[in-house]
Amino acid sequence: MSAAAPSSRAPLSRLSDRIGYVFTDAELLQQALTHGSSGRKAKDYERLEFLGDRVLSLVIADQLFNNHRKEQEGKLAARHSAIVRGDVCAAVGEAIGLHDFIKVGDTEKKTGVHKMKSVLGDVVEALIGAIYIDGGFDAARKVILTHWADVLRHPDTVQKDAKTFVQEWALAKALPLPRYELAGRQGPEHRPQFTVRLTIEKHKEAEGMGPTKQAAEMAAAAAFITREQLR
Repeated sequence: MSAAAPSSRAPLSRLSDRIGYVFTDAELLQQALTHGSSGRKAKDYERLEFLGDRVLSLVIADQLFNNHRKEQEGKLAARHSAIVRGDVCAAVGEAIGLHDFIKVGDTEKKTGVHKMKSVLGDVVEALIGAIYIDGGFDAARKVILTHWADVLRHPDTVQKDAKTFVQEWALAKALPLPRYELAGRQGPEHRPQFTVRLTIEKHKEAEGMGPTKQAAEMAAAAAFITREQLR
């Protein structure tokens, strides 16, 4: 399948300007932008995403540790969890205009896979991993601190993920912890869709669907929040 994003040097040069980093090894940048659907022979971003996730986590942890010297571990952990989550990474990707450069298959391009928040967030982490390999820790740190500057200045404005929010809400109401149960699975092995049911005492059940159990749990929590108008 053909690539779905610009691959010439000029577009990638524009992307480098937006990121704030120029790659020595252009192949690393290409890999970081390549979704698994773009072609079996092409290296996709998953390994770089794995590495970038850890680099991002360390940089943010280090920054919070130094910026909030009087806070205990629990508060720091809560801030960290909120700042490094996928939605924030996706917001960084959207601000960069990353969807214009992500390479997906023809079918996936038509369905807008390259614009999905989950994909944008993954590619941002892959870019961080690629920068770390290409330029080292200091280069990756500089890019992260540039694009996460607003969030780091105002960490309490970042909304908690849906599951964390629901759990803390239930505990505040002196209710038992929310329970997530697998209610169904559809689709082929390579592209399953899970349905998860969320049960909270004294409240109607809520359901969510997603490509993984974790994503379905998050969707169920989000559905509960929306229905109960909790935020």
